[in-house]
Amino acid sequence: MKRRSLPVAVALTTTAALLLTACGGEDANSKGDDAIAGADTSGSETTASPTADTSGTAQRPKITLPGDVKNVFEQWKTGDPAKDALLEDVTQRINATDAAIVAADPESEALPFYYKDEALAEAAQWVQRYVDDGKSITGTVRFYNPDLVMVDKDTAALAYCADETKAADKDRKTGKADEIAVNNDSYVAYNTRVQKDQNGIWQTTSLLSERGNAKCVA
Repeated sequence: MKRRSLPVAVALTTTAALLLTACGGEDANSKGDDAIAGADTSGSETTASPTADTSGTAQRPKITLPGDVKNVFEQWKTGDPAKDALLEDVTQRINATDAAIVAADPESEALPFYYKDEALAEAAQWVQRYVDDGKSITGTVRFYNPDLVMVDKDTAALAYCADETKAADKDRKTGKADEIAVNNDSYVAYNTRVQKDQNGIWQTTSLLSERGNAKCVA
């Protein structure tokens, strides 16, 4: 089973575009091609709690996911407080998107909190598409192999993989999950650009996804 991917946004910077092929610079949990191609579960693993409110000076929106929707983040801690704060905001951006889909709310206040510019418009359109199709989501998505490059103190490029083999769209009325065969397209590569706003929130400003990318296929 798998969910539909976020639509492709505008092209990313060269730095971000190269992250899944030959990343350089400062990265989070860079382990080489073998680590990216596989599913390394030996390190830290975080399951996003159904309700999350991260610490910080800004008042972050409360995000609640139902029991049948789970996001698991592997190797998502670096030990660097600044980088971990960035990765936590990306975690909440992912959870916020799922929560908006479940609530059928493309105008969720959490979306403009964690998205900006083209990425915000694409996210709202994506949620609206679920609403129009009468669909929601269910299951567990595993996010792994985050590859983080700090462009400067307020800008970064982040690539990561998603394993959707245990996740699916479902009919909003009946609750029945779509049956889709597991294949290479169940694995998604994401390249994103994030920027820190005046309140210290790391917002995703552009996002590119590709199903079946060899770097993410288990």
